[in-house]
Amino acid sequence: MNAILATARPLPTALQQRPAPIAPSAQRRRRSHVGGFRLAALEVDRFNAFLISLGRSQAPYDRDQLATAARELCDCSTGLAPTIGFQMRRAAAAALMVDDPAWDADNETRAIASRVVSYVRGHNDLIPDQLPRVGRLDDAIVIETAWPLLAAEVDEYLDYRRLRRIEARLRGCAPGGFGFTRAQWQHAFRAEAALTIHQRSVREHSYLPASASRFQVH
Repeated sequence: MNAILATARPLPTALQQRPAPIAPSAQRRRRSHVGGFRLAALEVDRFNAFLISLGRSQAPYDRDQLATAARELCDCSTGLAPTIGFQMRRAAAAALMVDDPAWDADNETRAIASRVVSYVRGHNDLIPDQLPRVGRLDDAIVIETAWPLLAAEVDEYLDYRRLRRIEARLRGCAPGGFGFTRAQWQHAFRAEAALTIHQRSVREHSYLPASASRFQVH
């Protein structure tokens, strides 16, 4: 797995806990605002349904969880919380894959990636993107939810891009200036792996036969 995308950056703590039942008398104290924006209950329900379609099986998020998570992000000392930046890098990699017609992805995986990318790029999501620090919280949740279904495919695609760049340099042209299919990437990947094994073997062993135990002159 690409190291940049594999090193997990956990979402805010409030999103990792199962919401506890709330007594009616405490409902008024529940938070429902994210960065000054009030979360509508119906929109939160739609958001949870979307997460279920991406494979989420845990309990649905409630408004208080999301608002508390946003407060955690606002307390972050950096301009963009590491967890948000990390998930957005994942989204950028998925977007490259979706937009590349040369990559023959599995239909179901491509469909999920397309839905994730459309959500991240869209303007009709749960939390307005322009809100400072917290505007990408819902996008990060969407990416984190779908990533188990996308990780292997995106990782293979990133390696495909790497080998396509190498092939382009050898040909003296742009990476998109020649045909390079998934099957060709698989062949190049296997050849590179075999070369790596061979080079390691050469470093650890010698082409020369083992030396004789005694030196004799006849």
